[in-house]
Amino acid sequence: MRLFEYKTQARPFIKWVGGKTQLLDEVRKLLPRDFASRQHVTYVEPFVGGGAVMFWILQEYPNIERAVINDINQELICTYRVIKENVEELTAVLAHIQDEYIPLGAEGRKAYFLEKRARFNTKKTTPVETAALFIFLNRTCFNGLYRVNSKGEFNVPHGKYANPRICDAENLRACSKVLQKVEILCGDFAETGRYAAPNTLFYFDPPYKPITETSSFTSYAKEGFDDDEQIRLRDFCDQISKEKALFVASNSDPKDVNPSENFFDTLYNHFFIKRVSAARMINSDASGRGAISELMISNVVNA
Repeated sequence: MRLFEYKTQARPFIKWVGGKTQLLDEVRKLLPRDFASRQHVTYVEPFVGGGAVMFWILQEYPNIERAVINDINQELICTYRVIKENVEELTAVLAHIQDEYIPLGAEGRKAYFLEKRARFNTKKTTPVETAALFIFLNRTCFNGLYRVNSKGEFNVPHGKYANPRICDAENLRACSKVLQKVEILCGDFAETGRYAAPNTLFYFDPPYKPITETSSFTSYAKEGFDDDEQIRLRDFCDQISKEKALFVASNSDPKDVNPSENFFDTLYNHFFIKRVSAARMINSDASGRGAISELMISNVVNA
């Protein structure tokens, strides 16, 4: 077992739709066989989300000298930056919120949640308060979802968790240590193209293509991510491959619902495509949380 430099192994500080903790071993299998011995490696994740792959890979492979993460979600990226630069102030605010929220009854908790959600949606908070509210809402909203309306306002209702851990100071400090060598960007995924080089590994976990009419939680930013965006991402994979960068990507498998649907098989027919089994845990209906097929796409020759 690998010994980590960090006293506590950093793990995602939020619950996130499509989080990849369960697929880390599949990501590992798609890496070059000599990845651990390569030098001067840069890791780039243009859709960082909850960061499961990023936190794992930076601790598992210390030969990664530099990392770049990006997301279009401004509040999420604000939270990453605060954890990196001001984690002690953040934990203090979260501890205060936790002390206020936990003793309340059911109605009191709901009212407190709605008050904090409204405050969050004003977009007039300091970076530290934004990060604290982001984590609080994630820990206490229904199913840990992040969803916004057409105005970009967070609109997920209150959840009913008996004892949510709002302030996990130990993990936040571990995350902060990992993030010290990470450049944090907020914008379109294509802006990370400037990092493409032979010693660069990209991991793409874009908002998934909905495979049913009810799989609507994939749009966590008001801009959405439709088929045209999926095609643009494929073009981006072509672009960085020409720069000899490596990539691994994941996405939903439309064949789960329609065996004749070949959208991704056609789109990525010049790359390696592998189907893996995954559990979809975020679903409003527990009966819809069973095993499904997901796609792993790569340009790594030995995958």
